[in-house]
Amino acid sequence: MVTTFRRALGAAVLGTFTVSALTACGGPQPSGDDGGKKDKTVTLVSHNSFAASDAVLEKFTEETGYKVKVLRGGDAGAALNQAVLSKDNPQGDVFFGVDNTLLSRALDNGLFTPYKAKDLEKIPAEYRLDPDKHRVTPVDSGDICVNYDRAYFADRGIEPPRTLDDLTKPEYKNLLVTENAATSSPGLGFLLATVAEYGGGWQEYWKKLRANGVEVVDGWEQAYYDRFSGSSGGKGGGDRPLVVSYASSPPAEVLDADPAPKQAPTGVATGTCFRQIEFAGLLAGADNEEGGKALLDFLIGEAFQEDMPLQMFVNPVREGAKLPEVFTEYGETVPDPYTMAPEKIAENREAWVEAWTSIAVR
Repeated sequence: MVTTFRRALGAAVLGTFTVSALTACGGPQPSGDDGGKKDKTVTLVSHNSFAASDAVLEKFTEETGYKVKVLRGGDAGAALNQAVLSKDNPQGDVFFGVDNTLLSRALDNGLFTPYKAKDLEKIPAEYRLDPDKHRVTPVDSGDICVNYDRAYFADRGIEPPRTLDDLTKPEYKNLLVTENAATSSPGLGFLLATVAEYGGGWQEYWKKLRANGVEVVDGWEQAYYDRFSGSSGGKGGGDRPLVVSYASSPPAEVLDADPAPKQAPTGVATGTCFRQIEFAGLLAGADNEEGGKALLDFLIGEAFQEDMPLQMFVNPVREGAKLPEVFTEYGETVPDPYTMAPEKIAENREAWVEAWTSIAVR
C-alpha cells in the first residue's frame, strides 16, 4: 500500500514523520472535567504510516473534547490481520488504513459497525465503495504508477514510456524495476493494473515483461532507493530508470529543494496507474463509539483532508479540499487510472499472485 512510501519519504524527505510516528497520541490533554462523558480518549488503530500534524490533532480535541491515541501495527496488511484476529476484543475505536485491495476481507469478517459520517455527501461516489451499508468511510486516494528518471531519457533522446504496452518494447529492455506482488502493496497494485488492462491475457503480458528484463525486488524502499536511478535519496546508485512507485513521488522529490526546480526530476507514466483508496471504519465493539464517530467525521473534514498530503503523501477525497502548492505544481493528474472491484480482488488475489510468482520470480 501507499504505506511504505509514506514511511520512507516521511523520514527521508519530510524529516518530520519521525516525530509523529513516535508519539502514541496527539493533541493536548482534555480537562479533568469530562462533562459527563466516560472516556475522553478515542483510539485510532492504523498502519505505521499514519501521520497528522499536531495542530490538526489539537483542533480535533478542541472541537470534540476527545484526545486521539494512535496505535500503529506494522504495514497495512499486518495491521488489518491484527484487527481481524482481535475483532472480538478490539484494540481501539476506529481502524484507518484498509484499502480497496484488502477491503473485502475486512467487510467479510464483520470488522466494522455501520456509520454514515457527517459530510459524506462531499466525497464523490467513485470513492464510496460501500455506499449502502456505510461500514467504511473513504479518507484518501493514491495512484501506483511507473515513475521515470527524466534525465536518463532526455540524455539519450528516448521518449519515456506512457502505457503498459510501452514497457514491453525493446527500447525499455532492462530498465524497469518493480516490487514483489506477494510482499509489497505497490507490487500488487501494479499487477492489478495489468490484470485490469489485459484480462485473461495478463500472464502473457508478464511473460513479455520478463523477456524484456523486468527486475523484481522485495519492497518499495529497495526498488526506489537502491535500484532506481532517479531517486535523490538513492543509496546504491541504481541503474534502472523506471520504477513502480506513486504519482506523488515527484512532488516528494522536490519538497525541500532550494532553489525549487522548474520540474521534478522524475515523471509519471500516467497510463500505467492503479488507483488505491484508503478507508476508515468504526470498529465493532468499540469502547468509545461516540468518540469514534466524531473521529470519522473529522477524518473527512476540511482540516484533516488538507493536512494529509504533506503528512502521508496521498490525495484528499473531499470535494474542495485544497492541495499544497508542491502537489499542484509538480504532481501529475492521472485522468483514467485502472480500478477493480474489491470483491473481484478478494476472489482472485491469491491465485493471481501465485501465477504471477511463477512467471516473474521463479
